[in-house]
Amino acid sequence: MTSKRILIADDSNTARGVLAKFFAQRDFDVCEAVDGEDTIEKARKLKPDLILLDVAMPHTNGIAAASVLKDMLPNVRIVLFTMYTEAIARAFPNEKFAADAVINKGDGMEKLEECVQSLLRS
Repeated sequence: MTSKRILIADDSNTARGVLAKFFAQRDFDVCEAVDGEDTIEKARKLKPDLILLDVAMPHTNGIAAASVLKDMLPNVRIVLFTMYTEAIARAFPNEKFAADAVINKGDGMEKLEECVQSLLRS
């Protein structure tokens, strides 16, 4: 069985590095992007199974990037991994945006991994 490809997008080198190492240790093929525009460009080329997006990124934020990504790759799973889950819930009360899930960074890696595994199984 081939490993699933995950594209991790975060403008923080530290956060991106921790996430990349975490998922690589779980046999994911990990790719990285530094902002929304970089994510869109790399997703077009790499066709990942799942994209993990930070919301607050320069050039194109995660919510805008998610919308472009879903149009471009409708079968890709998208997780917003952010400190702004409450703001997102207020802005999108009916969850009408392109992400498949929103996970708070404060909830930790175990919850993030459960979400990613669940989305990739569905």
